[in-house]
Amino acid sequence: MKILITGGAGFIGSNVADLFISKGHRVVIIDNLSMGNIKNVNKKAKFYKMDLRDKKIFNIIKKEKIEVINHHAAQISVPDSVKNPFMDEDINIKGTLNLLNAAQKNKIKRFIFISSGGTVYGEPEKLPAKETFKISPENPYGISKVAGENYVKFFSKQYGLKYVILRYSNVYGERQIPHGEAGVVAIFIKKTLEGKRPVIFGGGKCIRDYIYVGDVAMANLISLNKGDNDEFNIGTGIPTDVNQLFSIIKEVTGYKEEPEKGPFREGDIFANYLDITKAKKILNWNPKVSLKEGILRTYNYFKKEAK
Repeated sequence: MKILITGGAGFIGSNVADLFISKGHRVVIIDNLSMGNIKNVNKKAKFYKMDLRDKKIFNIIKKEKIEVINHHAAQISVPDSVKNPFMDEDINIKGTLNLLNAAQKNKIKRFIFISSGGTVYGEPEKLPAKETFKISPENPYGISKVAGENYVKFFSKQYGLKYVILRYSNVYGERQIPHGEAGVVAIFIKKTLEGKRPVIFGGGKCIRDYIYVGDVAMANLISLNKGDNDEFNIGTGIPTDVNQLFSIIKEVTGYKEEPEKGPFREGDIFANYLDITKAKKILNWNPKVSLKEGILRTYNYFKKEAK
């Protein structure tokens, strides 16, 4: 297939691109490099430096004869979305709408939209969160992702666009950007390598579902052919609080210091982890890499990068 990956120079998008290419697919990448890095771009991919909101995206999709769009590009920071919801809306909602419009006009066969299982459910009354739960985001980032999902469904109903929505939990792994809540694994590992004390906010009690990027990439690969017009949680289903996470990182890295303590951060959800039964059943997808193994792989990557 000929696949366009938006955000393909970023942490997750570049790992997805590598897997697609390894399986024989042809990949075109669009990224404005605001968060991505050109060194992440697979040499076998065609790269365009371009913003998601640029109307010229239509011309690229047409010129490259794109069949599938894999939409990863986004403003990804929850705290930043709280501080500046207008920026979050401009990038995540208007950018997605621009892309969908270009997809529809070019008669794209499939649109894979990356959403956020960590935010679209808000603070669920019970856990793990299922796809059938009420959608109730509590921060602008989550609101923008829900809007994106709804626009995808509108274009499907109105124009017959086939789609798959993947709701990620907290993704970590090689090339992760040490930025924001989602980057906590990279932040902690980089601090330990620099001999600095990481900061744990809110007493370290916030619970998340940490999934390795290689498992996420596999979910995207499967979604090229399965899961028509449906949404799926992509996580592990295993709750891990920040203190537990840091304990594993200490074990893997040999770091001896205790972390600094920080306040609870505005916009943070106290607890969220995902029920992945649906993805297992319909996509026949299952996460393979344990948290300890994934952190070891991530640590080895950053250790090599630091040399």
